[in-house]
Parts: sequence; structure tokens; C-alpha cells
Amino acid sequence: MTLLSIDRELSRDSYYQASATRTESFAPLQESISADVVIVGAGLAGLSAAIELAQAGRQVVLLEAGLVGGGASGRNGGQAIHGLACDQESIEAQVGLSEAKKIWAMTLEALDIVQQRCSEHQIEADWQNGFLSLATSPGKARQLLQWQQRMAEVYDYPMTPISVHEIQDWIASPRFCAGVHDPRSGHLHPLKYCLGMAAAARKLGVRIFENSAVTRLDEGQVLTVHTAQGQVRAGQALLAGNVYLQEVAPSLAPALGARIMPVGTYIVCSEPIEANRMQALIPSRSAVCDTNFVLDYFRPTADQRILYGGRVSYSTASPRSVKDSMRQRLLLSFPQLSDVGMEYAWGGFVDISMNRAPDFGRLGAARNVYYLQGFSGHGLALTGLAGRVVAEAMQGDSSRFDVFAQLRHHPFPGGKLFRMPALVLGMAYYRLKDLLA
Repeated sequence: MTLLSIDRELSRDSYYQASATRTESFAPLQESISADVVIVGAGLAGLSAAIELAQAGRQVVLLEAGLVGGGASGRNGGQAIHGLACDQESIEAQVGLSEAKKIWAMTLEALDIVQQRCSEHQIEADWQNGFLSLATSPGKARQLLQWQQRMAEVYDYPMTPISVHEIQDWIASPRFCAGVHDPRSGHLHPLKYCLGMAAAARKLGVRIFENSAVTRLDEGQVLTVHTAQGQVRAGQALLAGNVYLQEVAPSLAPALGARIMPVGTYIVCSEPIEANRMQALIPSRSAVCDTNFVLDYFRPTADQRILYGGRVSYSTASPRSVKDSMRQRLLLSFPQLSDVGMEYAWGGFVDISMNRAPDFGRLGAARNVYYLQGFSGHGLALTGLAGRVVAEAMQGDSSRFDVFAQLRHHPFPGGKLFRMPALVLGMAYYRLKDLLA
């Protein structure tokens, strides 16, 4: 089975699909048209760039192989969090402290963009402030609190430290022994947000075409992007299809495919829980994530459910029963919910880069093909910032885009045949480290 077909099968029982309404649909491309910019991929990165460009007066065409928000943008954990998927020290080692501070500041801007877009375009996406980062062992607790102190001192970003004596005031779980609270991060309903972004883009004049997979891109000063039934001629292109781009059109940008890997992620969502009982679980109603390398993440929903993700697959092989296996993960954190049923269970793929940093850049002799990928599970907020900086670059100011583009990325080892088995072995090592730490 293909990644797309596996993804569609896994996403069929999604809480997000059940609780969001698709009020708009977009016909496939069936003609030859022209635009200033053609964007491939109608997830949050592509939609964000489309909005920014349309607001600047550019004519934009957006091509989506499936449905708007049909990939990770519409079924993720819903957590909008500061920073990148890799730690700041990794960024400092590559580009120095000064540039690393610029990247950190832009990740905070990404959080603001989410709320600005919801306000400006009247997107009802169930935003809730607050994020808890929690440690599962004394050793991890020391590391977390040292990180919190360094972020305050070096990056001027204060967060609330939570000691072992205070942890029960923040979360009713026996699993965690310390934490850090960030009031600026938060969480929302990603599919409602994605569909709201598409509606906003359409109102701004962006032409969106669903079920319009790209089959070929002819490079040049004027680009031609082909689909099965049409084509778009444009001066610039943006590739924002992530792991699905290489599957739909493997010849489009083969060098990019070697630098990202598909990782399966799985989530359950409970039946509604009585309000007082729900409030007692996470009194701040924050999103929550532990600090393990192979981590668990969870959050309350607006309609009094607990949404819990954690199990991952690095081989594209899905667990036999997502609902049962993820329920067991949830009960490790909240054993008191043993009487609560899981109403929804779903999964799908996200793209990760080798160093977990985002991979932005340009392709082609004319340098007019841009790409955004490698969000590594941290893209709900970061895609908004990515869309903004790539739109700036397309209009002649690449200063902020190039801060990200200077990050170095390497192909996953093992080549096409052996890189996935190598990654599975590597992740087994990190799982063992999590258990022993």
C-alpha cells in the first residue's frame, strides 16, 4: 500500500473529521492557467504562504493531491509549541548563538501568527493557552529545569518551573516528577484551523484545486507544473507536500526525499468526561508533552475529552489495534481513567529530518522553486512562520528565509533500501535510553 492509501485508512476514524465540517470543496484542475506563484500542497505551510502572497497582491494557484488538510495538517496532536523539534543547542552548534536567537524569536512569532490568523479571518479553532513540558524521571527533571533556567538567562524567555512538590497541582498523574509551564504556547483543533485557512485563502483570491496531484515540473524562468488534466504556468513555485510529494511525483525533487523520512503517529480521543473530573486531570487545561525522545503528548479538547498520542512507527507498519495500544499508553499517565472509553483512534504520517530541524531552501538553475519540509512533528505553529518567510523571499526579501536555509541537512543513512531499517534500529536504541534514564 502507498503512504497516501495507508494514511487515508488510518485517518478514517479521526475525532477531527467527526467534529469539523467541510463547508467548501474545490474542483480538480482541468485546464491550462497562469499565475504568479503555484503552490504544491494545501496543508498549513502551503495555505499560509498562499495567504501571505495573496495579501501582497500576488496571483496564487494552490494544487492539492487529495483534500485540503487531508495530511498531517488536519489530524495532528493540535499542539502549537515554542521552538523547533530539535534543541536550541543543536542550532547554536550550527549557526552560532546570534542566529539561533533569531530562529527562536521567529518560533515565538509563529505562535502569534496562529492567533492572529484566527482573529483576522474569524476561524473558530478552539484555541487554548498553555503548554506543560513534563519529566518522567529525576534525571530528566534535572535536565528540564536546567533547560528552563538557561532559556530564561540566555534567550530571555521565562517559563514557570514546577518542582516535584508542586507537580500534582498541575497534573493528576503518578508518572511525572517535575515540569515547566509556558503560557504563550497552546493548542487547538487543527482541522478546523486548516479549513478556516483555506476559506481565508479563497476569499483573498487564491485558486485552490483538490484531487490535483502534480506529475511533472518543467523548470525555467517561467515554470510549468503539470497535473493529470491541467497545467499551471508561473514565475515561482513552492513545494509544500512533505512526505507525500515524493510518493505522488518522485521525479519532482528527488534530492529532497532523501532528507526526510515518514514516521507514523497515532492518537486516541476519549468519550466525553464529566467536567469536574476533566478539570482535575489538567487544571490549567494546557497541552502536555513529556521530554522523552520517543514521547507522549496529550491535551483536553473543547468538548471535555482527553486526546492522547504517543506510539510511533518508523517502519510505516501500523499497530494492529491503534485504539487498544494507545489506550494502554493513556492509562500509564492517567490510570484513574480505566473506566473511560476511547471513542476515536487514528493515525498517519509526518515528515522528520535527520537532525529534526526544518529544511527550507531553493531548487533549480533559476532558483525560483522553493520548498518547505522537515517540520518533524513541530509544524502546527511553525508552518505559519514558514509560509510568511517564504512569501517574503519570493517578493525579494530573503533575509529571514535564509536564516533557516543555512541550516545543514544530510540524507538518512542506508540509501533507499536500508535507511528505514537503520532508523528502526536507531529508534529502538533511543526507546531503551528513555526507559533507563
